Amino acid sequence: MISLGIADDQQLIRMALRVLIDTEDDLTLLWEAEDGLAAVRLARQRPPDVILMDIRMPGLDGIEAVRQIVSAPETAATRVVMLTTFETDENVFAALRAGAAGFLVKDTDLTDLLRAVRLAASGESLLSPSVTRRVIESLQTGGPAPRHHDHPRLADLTDREREVLALIGEGSNNAEIAERLVVSPATARTHVSRIMIKLGARDRAQLVVIAYQSGLVL
Repeated sequence: MISLGIADDQQLIRMALRVLIDTEDDLTLLWEAEDGLAAVRLARQRPPDVILMDIRMPGLDGIEAVRQIVSAPETAATRVVMLTTFETDENVFAALRAGAAGFLVKDTDLTDLLRAVRLAASGESLLSPSVTRRVIESLQTGGPAPRHHDHPRLADLTDREREVLALIGEGSNNAEIAERLVVSPATARTHVSRIMIKLGARDRAQLVVIAYQSGLVL
């Protein structure tokens, strides 16, 4: 059973998510929060597997809330999937740097939203394709990410692993990486897993951040 928390200042959004969660046999809702402060407090009291969190909330916004949640020992294992109304939200990259496991626009297909929850719970990540494109475009045109700031353990990667990391930064999934490098999907998954272990990354979303900050994606 995957336990969830919802943090959104819009009552209708919380209600819609609650109804969706209630229809799934493998999901259970632990709590709802109207703002970031309540989300941090409730997460520490009853840590869920996954939190669906709005990025823009009064008081404490979603970015600071996710930063506090993922850095606290009692909620270190909790995955946070950020929700935004606008795919052009300039805070997308900031949320990923803060530790978000995924990012979805609120009008995402319900199947994709449920898939995101399950992927996040298993340690994976999911970004809306439109959001991923916007992040990449923003960074390629001088967005908010500091460039050429090498990760301290980047030198531990093999040449092939650096190549895989660059492809992850470009938005490639495991199947696309396998096709580009002419390897099996299993080999691609192994490379990604080893990179995450070596760099101490929580999930794939953090690998995207590291790839850009290290200048592996031009």
